[in-house]
Amino acid sequence: MADDDVTAPVPDVLGDGWTVRTLRLRPDARGEALATLVHREPTGPAPRRAVLYVHGFVDYFFQAHVGDAFASHGYDFFALDLRDYGRSIRPSREPNFVTDLAAYSEEIDAAVRLLRADHDQLVVVGHSMGGLVTSLWADARRGAGVVDALVLNSPWLDLRGSWVERVPVTRLVDVLGRFAPRLRVGSLGQHYGSALHSGTGGEWSYDLAWKPLLGFPVRAGWLRTVRRGHARVARGLAVECPVLVLSSDASGPDDRWHDALVTTDSVLDVAQIAARAPLLGPDVTYVQIHGGAHDLALSPERARDRYLEAVLGWLDTRLPAQSA
Repeated sequence: MADDDVTAPVPDVLGDGWTVRTLRLRPDARGEALATLVHREPTGPAPRRAVLYVHGFVDYFFQAHVGDAFASHGYDFFALDLRDYGRSIRPSREPNFVTDLAAYSEEIDAAVRLLRADHDQLVVVGHSMGGLVTSLWADARRGAGVVDALVLNSPWLDLRGSWVERVPVTRLVDVLGRFAPRLRVGSLGQHYGSALHSGTGGEWSYDLAWKPLLGFPVRAGWLRTVRRGHARVARGLAVECPVLVLSSDASGPDDRWHDALVTTDSVLDVAQIAARAPLLGPDVTYVQIHGGAHDLALSPERARDRYLEAVLGWLDTRLPAQSA
């Protein structure tokens, strides 16, 4: 990526202390593509260690308190909105749609090059789909030494559902995704998002154009590449850096409203996360957060504090201290 493929920082929607840059990407099958890199501006000299956060499906970075927590612990905090997500959504392109998860490697690599130029250490944090994407990316970058630690917040490592959904339907989607990639094959439930958003009784305010309660359509081509990513994890990855996997301690129903929507993982199956975590590499730590939501950073206060304390404490033990 050339210098003119990265715009100068401008104020971000998160307000004071936050800026954003546009990363111009190579045109893909759907035309011009871009991603956006959000930065919490340091209040003093920039730390020599950085965090790069990657969001999940029907998501974007809005969790400013996460950036604040890392910054107060001595990290320079950045977050990517992947192509066609959040700040990177463009009217001419379908939101949240791709037929190859490896496409996201371009913007992750671009962000990593920018951060590595000014930082001695780099931690990558992935949530949900972002946990799957960053795991596959880190595995593909073996030997490059580009990431010092990988932190996965409720990573999507397998498909929640019945045997029929996970086996025969997956085989059908693999065919449909090849020949009819834009065919709509499902959608996300709205209940978890409704429990989060302040407009429907939740704690969090975020842009419903970028993270709608009803989500975006689940299309065959997208689900095909996700299931192929799951299959790669099942065969075993070899991520070289230390990996921390965190999840809630329980799963709740994902198809109806219930009182534990934000105190259980009501999107993924935590038993699947626990089973797949050791397959990511030779150095994996798994931690459950009691009372955690699917996005552990959006859990009720006590659980999200436990989540952030677990992440920062683990990093303290696994990465050597760096001076600012």
